[in-house]
Amino acid sequence: MRHARQAAVVIAVAAFALAGCSSDTPAPAPSGTPAADDFTVGVAYAAEGRGNQSFNAAAAEGLEQAQSQLGVTAQESVAAAGEPQSAREQRLQHLIDAGCTSIVTIGSDYAPAVKEIAAQNSDVTFGLVDSTDVRAPTIENIAFAENEGSFLVGAAAAFKSQTNVIGFIGDKMSEVGYVAGAKAVKPDIDVRTVHLRQPPDISDSASMDKAAAAAKRMYQHEADVVYQAVRGSGDGVFHAAKAAGKLAIGVGSDEALTADPSVRDVILTSMIKRVDIGVFDFIKSVKEETFMPGTMVFDLKAQGVDYSTTGGKVDDIKDKLEDLRSKIISGEIAVPSS
Repeated sequence: MRHARQAAVVIAVAAFALAGCSSDTPAPAPSGTPAADDFTVGVAYAAEGRGNQSFNAAAAEGLEQAQSQLGVTAQESVAAAGEPQSAREQRLQHLIDAGCTSIVTIGSDYAPAVKEIAAQNSDVTFGLVDSTDVRAPTIENIAFAENEGSFLVGAAAAFKSQTNVIGFIGDKMSEVGYVAGAKAVKPDIDVRTVHLRQPPDISDSASMDKAAAAAKRMYQHEADVVYQAVRGSGDGVFHAAKAAGKLAIGVGSDEALTADPSVRDVILTSMIKRVDIGVFDFIKSVKEETFMPGTMVFDLKAQGVDYSTTGGKVDDIKDKLEDLRSKIISGEIAVPSS
């Protein structure tokens, strides 16, 4: 994998459409009218748009930075909850018809639509955020070094654990970083793991229930911190933590800002993917004609991943976490990825 361009950022943001739904409502046309000679970027948001305090909001920050620093024009479109795959394709085509020469999409849910529309529009570049499922000469896969971010939250879990038992629910890449971070702090710590794949539909209640059940078992068997790295399953784990009087770790964005208010106090920290950095870098690369297809990994050195401090629960260990961050960036600590 290529590593992130140090100073760059470019954008187009796409919708997290929810798979498996039956609605046939066509995607709305994007808002705004581009000036004749402007470089116009298309942004296709997930449901709720800019105000969701998560990936959408971060993508909007990257877009605004590109507008301010690069003078680009934007066309923005927001997904409807539960829309079918055809609506995602229509949304991308609407953006192209409105004059967009670059489009950023967010989330692996959008990969099939990008594949279809990119094949039909070879003169348009795409930034596919958080997915490497689709490759083409006109697609940049904007990825994040989840193993490095997970290393830091694993260290936080180990510092805070009083039972010397912690838990992990998610995929392999995040797991290896989490375990490595925890064991860098406490070599003898016991890390219990359950592998759950991200569901096609991030509102999938079955996935949330599975994550909640897995977390409940971990808390019942001595774990006092559980990291849930399955997008869309956080609330189930957070409620299990609340019931057990234990702690949990979020993923993707600062979940202490977005979770059910009744459970925010159990969130120790969250592993953050800096979508704003990835979006700006993509837009900048297209604007400056340095675009390269393939996977662009945004790591700690590129500020592409981080941990959250909302709630103050890691304030007393922040110096230690920052020391670990410095050692990863310098290469003194090599974080495994598999």
